Amino acid sequence: MARKHRAEEEEATIDMTPMLDVVFIMLIFFIVTTSFVKEAGIEVNKPKAQQATKQKSANIFIAINERGEVWMDKREVDVERVRANLERMLAEQPTDVVILQADVKTEHGKVVEVMDQIKAAGIDRISVAAKDN
Repeated sequence: MARKHRAEEEEATIDMTPMLDVVFIMLIFFIVTTSFVKEAGIEVNKPKAQQATKQKSANIFIAINERGEVWMDKREVDVERVRANLERMLAEQPTDVVILQADVKTEHGKVVEVMDQIKAAGIDRISVAAKDN
């Protein structure tokens, strides 16, 4: 009588739980430590400057186009509302510098009004954007 010999096969499995835990922890870490840049939302024709330097740690941009319209966080705002919008942005992500992008044809008075609103919001460092030659 022939005996059937049955070999039990064991499936080798890898427990994925620890790896998934590590991936989720890394994802949370990167989300928490990421700094989001608040861009102005429009492109302006910046003036040229011989001594222009790159600003490394700016994440809030305010733009003024040639018609004097002020743009923050991809939407147009009134000059009187710059301070309130800036205070809201600072509550979300504190910073000590703001980049002001003014068009080469923007009136000087409008730029000064916006700079005054930035100072009123508590920002002492204002960088004016320019193009390299």
